[in-house]
Parts: sequence; structure tokens; C-alpha cells
Amino acid sequence: MTSSPTDYTVYTKPECPNCDRTKAYFESKGITYTAVDITENPAALEYITEELGYAQAPVVQNNADDQDHWSGLRRDKLVQASMNRQAA
Repeated sequence: MTSSPTDYTVYTKPECPNCDRTKAYFESKGITYTAVDITENPAALEYITEELGYAQAPVVQNNADDQDHWSGLRRDKLVQASMNRQAA
């Protein structure tokens, strides 16, 4: 990835099939993201649980809209992200 801002942040953990599917979808659509391993980053884990209120990985945060975030494998949100990318 480049040093430019990415479209999304994906909070992930090892051996998480839904995390892998989310990242693979973004890659297939050319959507840039930063992966953050919550098992190695206590501040990230605290952020997604305390600030955002999620208990399931992955947690996906739209870097352009701090109100656009979700947890789990959400195909509807992934398709929406792809459509927004194409419209830009």
C-alpha cells in the first residue's frame, strides 16, 4: 500500500474467515484499506469495543465518514463500498 490515506480501516484478528473475506473483497474491487490486528494492538481493541461498541471481528471503518462503520461480514455494506468507489 502507498502512504496515501486508505479508504477503510479493517480491524481484524488471526484465523478469522470473515476478516479474510472482507479484505479479499476490498482487494478484488480495488478498495484500499489498512488492516489492524486487534490481538497485537490493545488500543485498537479498546477503540472498537468501547468507542464503537462491537464485539465481533472484522470491524470496518470508512475513513472518509466516521459514522460509517460495521461489524462482521456484511455483504450489503461491502457492495455499497464498491458502488461508492465506482461513483467517485
